[in-house]
Amino acid sequence: MTFSKAGHQKIPGGRPHVIVLGNEKGGSGKSTTAMHLVVALLHDGYDVGSIDCDARQGSFTRYVENRKTTAAEMLIPLPLSRHIAIHRSNADSAVSARDDEARRLTEALDQLKDCDFIVIDTPGSDTSLSRLAHTFADTLITPLNDSFLDLDLLGRIDHGGAKILKPSIYSEMVWEQRKQRAIKGGRPIDWIVMRNRLSSLDAKNKRDIGKLLEQLAKRIGFRLAPGFTERVIFRELFPRGLTLLDINRRDAKLDLGIAWRMSHVAARQEVRELVDVLGLSRTQAA
Repeated sequence: MTFSKAGHQKIPGGRPHVIVLGNEKGGSGKSTTAMHLVVALLHDGYDVGSIDCDARQGSFTRYVENRKTTAAEMLIPLPLSRHIAIHRSNADSAVSARDDEARRLTEALDQLKDCDFIVIDTPGSDTSLSRLAHTFADTLITPLNDSFLDLDLLGRIDHGGAKILKPSIYSEMVWEQRKQRAIKGGRPIDWIVMRNRLSSLDAKNKRDIGKLLEQLAKRIGFRLAPGFTERVIFRELFPRGLTLLDINRRDAKLDLGIAWRMSHVAARQEVRELVDVLGLSRTQAA
C-alpha cells in the first residue's frame, strides 16, 4: 500500500490521479471548477499539482497566482498547489508543434509525479494539446451551461428538442481519446458532465435538457453531476485567488473581510456536492 507525504492512502498504483477539465466551448466554468477542486483536495490534506494547458488565456494560472499573492500579502496559511503553465508551441510545422507540446505536457506530469492528484485545465477549443491532455485523464469533467446551445457540443438534437440524434464533435473526440487510452493499457476514463448555471426555477427548458442529458449519458457513457449556479461570489473571489472553501473555515481563523451570506452557504454546498459525486474526498478515497 502506498501513502502520500500527508499520510493518506494514494491512488492505486502509486501514481497521481489525473483530473482533466474539458469542453471545447469557452465560458463553461472550467477554470473556476478546476480551482475549487484543487482547493477542496488541498483542504483534504492531499498533495495537489495543477497544469494550465490554456496558458494563452491563462485564467487558471492567474487564479493560482492571485492565491499566492493573497497568502503572501495577508500572511495567511492558504494551501497551494504546485502549478505549471504550458504554452502552445511556436514550431513551424504542425507535426513539430504536436511533438513539442507532447514533450512539454509529459515533462510537466513527470515533475508532479509525486503528487496525489493533478488537475489539468484545457482550452475552450479543439487543440492538439487539449486532445493529448484528455488521454491522461483518470477523471474527465465537462462543465456544461444549461442551454441547448451548449448541449449541442455533446449531441445533435432533433428540431423538436426532444431527442438526441447522434453524438457531436466533442463526444466523438472523447471517444477517440478513450480508445487511444485503452490501446495504451490505461484504466477507463470516468467521464462526468456537470450542469452549470442552473436556474433556481423548475423551468420547462431545464427539464427538457435534463431528459436529453440522461439519454446521452446512457448512449455515450458519462455520469451527471450537479454544477454551480450562477453566483456573484465565484467572480468576486477570483482577484484574491480564494474559493468558497477558504471562507469561515473554523480551523484557519481567517479574516478575509467577506460578509457571510446564505447564498455563500448554498454555493459552498454546491462545491462539496461535486466533490462527493466525484468520489475523490479523503474519506472516500481511503
